Amino acid sequence: MGLDYKAAGVDKEAGYQQVQLIKDMVSKTFTKDVITEVGGFSGMVGLDMTDLEEPVLVSGTDGVGTKLMIAQAMKQHDTIGIDLVAMCVNDIICQGARPLFFLDYIATGKLDPEKMATIVEGVAEGCIQSGAALVGGETAEMPGMYGENDYDLAGFAVGVVDKKKIISGAAIKEGDIAIGLPSSGVHSNGFSLVRAILDKNNISYEDTFGETDQTVGEVLLTPTKIYAEAITELLKKIDAHGIAHITGGGLYENLPRVLPEGLGIEVDAAAIPQLEVFDYLQDLGKVEQKEMFNTFNMGVGMVIFVNPAEVEASLESLTATNITGFKLGEVSSSIDGVQING
Repeated sequence: MGLDYKAAGVDKEAGYQQVQLIKDMVSKTFTKDVITEVGGFSGMVGLDMTDLEEPVLVSGTDGVGTKLMIAQAMKQHDTIGIDLVAMCVNDIICQGARPLFFLDYIATGKLDPEKMATIVEGVAEGCIQSGAALVGGETAEMPGMYGENDYDLAGFAVGVVDKKKIISGAAIKEGDIAIGLPSSGVHSNGFSLVRAILDKNNISYEDTFGETDQTVGEVLLTPTKIYAEAITELLKKIDAHGIAHITGGGLYENLPRVLPEGLGIEVDAAAIPQLEVFDYLQDLGKVEQKEMFNTFNMGVGMVIFVNPAEVEASLESLTATNITGFKLGEVSSSIDGVQING
């Protein structure tokens, strides 16, 4: 008997089953602008230009990194999709964009429809949190490339902003105040160091985290915070001069990405809400303070640069969207790059 695709390791029927499992959850993300159905060859989204004089599309793509290895080891697949959306959407809102739609890509060694549907459930939840429609995706079964239980994720987000309202950081000036938005944990960067620290100390993901009732793995899998709603509401009230998403490289690498040449920032580390997970990792790994701030977000998920006169209005707006912002530092021409005090 000759070979067929299933004998080669690719189960088309499992793929059809997955599509049926995710139809309802994907449909829940659809906004009024979506003009397509689940299962087509492409996704279509109309562009409402009622309030846009010169619309500019803003795009971003990203993955989740080796945080996936913890999700797979823990067999906890329902939140990693939130991380995927967050990593893409949090990037495009830095330009002041309103998220429009999102697409995902899942590659796996063996297609398990229920597991894949659980992953997509997280993606759909992330889209709902960010106001983006999940209009398409791809699940690739790739035996030989991945182990049977392995999978990788990638995402792609598109948003829109009026050209005159693009936030680039060029408006940042000396004396501007940087407002920090707290992170929910490690988010989705630095996990190669996290895993190295745990391995060196023989810590299992199933071990209890500190004095809590959570495991180490559960704490590490806390989903990345999505800031789309908070930023969208804030920009209705104030003129942000710059926005930075604090990802890999921490404050040291991400703040200079929006600061104009000749300007630096003095950061007050004592103002940052303390998250136990960073103390835990630093103590276990004996990691130097500068390396911690150069690898992890250290409790700061996003930073918004504003005129000093708009600080209070900014903090009030963030509070209204259930985010407790804080004064992180001040922009100065006498500082080169990022200086962290405290």
